[in-house]
Amino acid sequence: MDEYTPKERLARALKGESVDRMPAISVTQTGTVEQMEACGAFWPEANDDAETMAKLAEAGHTVVGFEAVRVPFDISAEAEFFGCGIKEGTKEQQPSVSSHCVKDISDVEKLKDFDLTEGRVARVCDAIKILADKYGDELPIMASMLGPFSLAQHMNGDDWFMAIMTDEEFATALMDLATEFNVRYAKKMAENGADTMVIIDPTASAMLIGDEYYKQYVVPAHKKIVDAMHEVDVPVVLHICGDTTMSLELMESSGVDAISVDQSVDVATAKSKVNNAAIIGNLDPVATLWKGTPESIKEASQKALDAGADLLAPGCGIVSKTPNANLQAMVEMAKNHKY
Repeated sequence: MDEYTPKERLARALKGESVDRMPAISVTQTGTVEQMEACGAFWPEANDDAETMAKLAEAGHTVVGFEAVRVPFDISAEAEFFGCGIKEGTKEQQPSVSSHCVKDISDVEKLKDFDLTEGRVARVCDAIKILADKYGDELPIMASMLGPFSLAQHMNGDDWFMAIMTDEEFATALMDLATEFNVRYAKKMAENGADTMVIIDPTASAMLIGDEYYKQYVVPAHKKIVDAMHEVDVPVVLHICGDTTMSLELMESSGVDAISVDQSVDVATAKSKVNNAAIIGNLDPVATLWKGTPESIKEASQKALDAGADLLAPGCGIVSKTPNANLQAMVEMAKNHKY
């Protein structure tokens, strides 16, 4: 069989086409302290400065061996863009949302005229351009963003879960705003060189909100992003936290090319629930990748591969204290696996 560049290999794997071997990638955040120390690019600066962000993303490839470069490292830039308060991260901890910006539909109206050349999202796009200019011919340039349901929840706070059930007009308006932002942001990322898109939508779980509300609010929003990306030949990966086993068919109905499942999902069962979407995962980022050893990681990797994982990867974001050697053990297992 022909050998492929990492860029070609991942694109083919996500389309279900034959490849020479498994790509070695992570669709969730890749930054770790050991990588920061190796390349000299540290959080929190690497969350805000485009050149530092690109440098740390590059370390995922040059230091660990991932066959892709991926930005950003956190899921708060989108909420910050709209005015949510942010607790700044540290060298070891990602930034997080500390306050919300939308109380009612009048607040939504005030936010509709947004400009993607402003804020941290613009610097994420700049980092993508830096990475694409350097690696775009050979490596996948992976972009991720917080999905629309979780963005709406960040903007509205915990009241959001009640709003989707009791105030359809407001919930629809906020979802429309978040989705429009996501579509435009994804297009900008693609224009700057991203060739793989990851939607991270942690609270958009049908197990949390129920199938009815997932169908009403989440599927149409994800489909709009997917359709926009497919128009420019960019495959889309969806990650939702928790046990999504019973929701996988709903998740796939948006047209995503792949679904990243976390460690609470049985890979073989996940494979049986989908028709075309690739299943990515699902090594436990804490118990296995951070706390484990290269030997135990290889055992867990083999278990996931034997269960039918289409792409071996962490089940959620990589913990910042994870040793390079542990990540390299997972990378080695992926590179040595032939379908």
